[in-house]
Amino acid sequence: MMACLWIPARRGRWQALFVTLCLFELSSVAGQARYSVPEEQAEGSFVGNIARDLGLDVARLISGKARIITKGSRQHVDLNRDKGTLVIKERIDREELCGKTTPCSFSFELILENPIQLYRVTVEVIDINDNSPSFPKGEIHLKIVESAASGSRFSLESADDPDVGNNDIQKYMLKPSDHFKLEVQIQPDGGNFIEIVLQTPLDREKEETHDLVLIASDGGEPHRSGTVRIHITVLDANDNAPVCSQPVYKAEVKENSPTGTVVTSVSATDADKGVNGEVSYSIANVAREAKNIFEVNVKTGEIKVAGNLDFEKSKTFQLNVKASDHGGYSDTCKVVIQIIDENDNIPTIQLMSFSNSISEDSPPGTTIAVMNVDDEDSDGNGVVKCSINSDIPFKMESSLTGYYTIVTEDYLDRESIPEYNITITVSDQGSPPLTSSKNINVKISDVNDSPPRFDQSEYSKTLPENNSPGFSVFTLSASDSDWGQNARVSYFLEEKEINGAAVTSLVSVNSENGVIHAVRSFDYEQIKWFEFNVTARDAGSPPLSSVATVKILIQDQNDNPPQVLYPVQTGGSLVAEMVPRSADVGYLVTKVVAVDVDSGQNAWLSYKLQKATDRALFEVGLQNGEIRTIRQVTDKDAVKQRLSVIVEDNGQPSRSATVIVNVVVADSFPEVLSEFTDFTQDKEYNDNLTFYLVLALAVVSFLFITCLVVIISVKIYRWRQSRIMCHSNLPVIPYYPPRYSDTLGTGTLQHVYNYEVCRTTDSRKSDCKFGGAGSQNVLIMDPSSTGTMQRMQSEKSILDEPDSPLECVAALREDGVSCEDLKSSIVVVDFFC
Repeated sequence: MMACLWIPARRGRWQALFVTLCLFELSSVAGQARYSVPEEQAEGSFVGNIARDLGLDVARLISGKARIITKGSRQHVDLNRDKGTLVIKERIDREELCGKTTPCSFSFELILENPIQLYRVTVEVIDINDNSPSFPKGEIHLKIVESAASGSRFSLESADDPDVGNNDIQKYMLKPSDHFKLEVQIQPDGGNFIEIVLQTPLDREKEETHDLVLIASDGGEPHRSGTVRIHITVLDANDNAPVCSQPVYKAEVKENSPTGTVVTSVSATDADKGVNGEVSYSIANVAREAKNIFEVNVKTGEIKVAGNLDFEKSKTFQLNVKASDHGGYSDTCKVVIQIIDENDNIPTIQLMSFSNSISEDSPPGTTIAVMNVDDEDSDGNGVVKCSINSDIPFKMESSLTGYYTIVTEDYLDRESIPEYNITITVSDQGSPPLTSSKNINVKISDVNDSPPRFDQSEYSKTLPENNSPGFSVFTLSASDSDWGQNARVSYFLEEKEINGAAVTSLVSVNSENGVIHAVRSFDYEQIKWFEFNVTARDAGSPPLSSVATVKILIQDQNDNPPQVLYPVQTGGSLVAEMVPRSADVGYLVTKVVAVDVDSGQNAWLSYKLQKATDRALFEVGLQNGEIRTIRQVTDKDAVKQRLSVIVEDNGQPSRSATVIVNVVVADSFPEVLSEFTDFTQDKEYNDNLTFYLVLALAVVSFLFITCLVVIISVKIYRWRQSRIMCHSNLPVIPYYPPRYSDTLGTGTLQHVYNYEVCRTTDSRKSDCKFGGAGSQNVLIMDPSSTGTMQRMQSEKSILDEPDSPLECVAALREDGVSCEDLKSSIVVVDFFC
């Protein structure tokens, strides 16, 4: 699809500015744009709105880091990303840039990244009339014989105007034109061949010299012109003019031919004799460049190379060789020289865009580089072939003539190959072919696609019991083939309960280095092994993880002594084994039974007889603990036999326990009882009994002193309360308990009464007895209340509450007894405990 936009515009005094925008859908080359600008524009002048013309947002230009790539070292146009416009970067001289070539234009590429997009932009430079026509010389001298016939032609060097088109030379004028007229012929290469033609015969005797003015004018606005003065000297008669052997010569010469290389030779003949027949050769009416490249021998007409031939700059040259005699006559022939191209230019590689890093998850077809390949030679010498090394997952694609892209051909894996060295090779088809190469390095950026990996999925480690908390068990290690943050591994414990306890209460793992520490001390007898999972997680996004199972085996240590199960050792009673006096050798007396809660070698028990009343009578089995007689029992053997057996395990260091076995040598049980009590007098038992007796005595003494202090304190306290009550002036409210009555109601006691109060530690069992008097004024108790205070409690008597001496005094005062009466009375109070 092609879309062209034709926009007329005006800039200054220039009326013709056209912008042609052509967009092509060409693979990675997204389109083309073409602009036209006049030459000699000021720096910063507007060229075009490239963002609008290419259909791009300004934000895309900024994010894509849009930039201009040029082939040469000079950049005439700059990009304003913020506005999306192209502006003049430096003054453009069309004549310097293109010479006479039309149209004059230069191209560059606009590159955008992420994704890579390539746009070709062409800027045509419009010529302005900034150069005037000029002649090679300021004055031309001609010699013409007076006998020259009318119609004789004399060639002149043409003027040169670097401008092109309408601004180039449009016409020549000759002044005055009495004897000569001007004829201008347009040559195939666009140049002008100028001749003056003699119209009327010359007469040296009348006018020896003639001065003419040749004017060259261009068609620009404003008009510019250049002049040259022609001085003609009229010579004496010369009858014949030189004649070229052929009007057109054709020759070929290889470019880069050294100076002095003969290209061809021209020849001319003159029928005159002597000096008038001598012919000289010169190059006339050619461009300045051609004059600098070729030279002609004045006498022989041999044309040689005088400068540097470059096919890429100019492919053909046309020379006008003038053959002149000394009489003023001349003839001109054309020499067309064709330059033969040589394979003298090495193909060039220019990276237009290059991403030196690409993500490993990039799909096939991802562009990593765009390049331009060029060879200035022509034909086969300029045909290039571009390739890259084949041992990489990339391929070369051609998106536009001279442009190539390098794209991924397969999926990438940074963990396998982290970077690639790509060698770009370009060669032409010349003979011999010329080759150039360029190396680029592409790094594969990491993606978190590899989880951490443990060396093994299950680990087993032995840990001795009774370890110290914080003990380093071993180190887990997981590797991640990713790079950077994606390869930073952290370790975590998975939540789990082991025997009802969280795994974090047993072990911990260092998140940075994977060191597993024991949180507490382990006891083999409580836990023999346990398993837990450790997760290794990387720091990528999203993070990846793997799990390893760790099994910790607790190694038993000899930390428990043997425990004797039989015979049972008690402090209060004794167990004795009875051996009949008729026992034979090997008689099984008893068997010491012991266990060790340790395991393995630490639980292997051995039995040894440490002490014995008679070591010659008994032996202990080393492995089974059986106590047997080793000889016949006799009457001389003591009745009481005390054996001390040591039970020892096989640990390092070994642990042991001792058991006392009492053996009685007797035939009957009564005989055993007579000797049994003697066993109670063992020193160990007596020591324990003494200790407990001393302890009991100390406790009883302490309790006695404490009770004594309490009793004295209570008595003092009550005595002080009695004195306070007797000296008090507080009124006493009479109180008459049930079943009691005041028979006289006088409120006074005329006689002496004896009160006997009996109190015990239980106040509810106290008795209060009142003696009788010889007067009628008596305090009568309810006859039914003849029992103790405990029986009266069942009848809800007033004696339910404890009576104290103070309460008794208060009761007497209620009956009208004063303190003086109490003083004269005898009150006997007995306390019983």
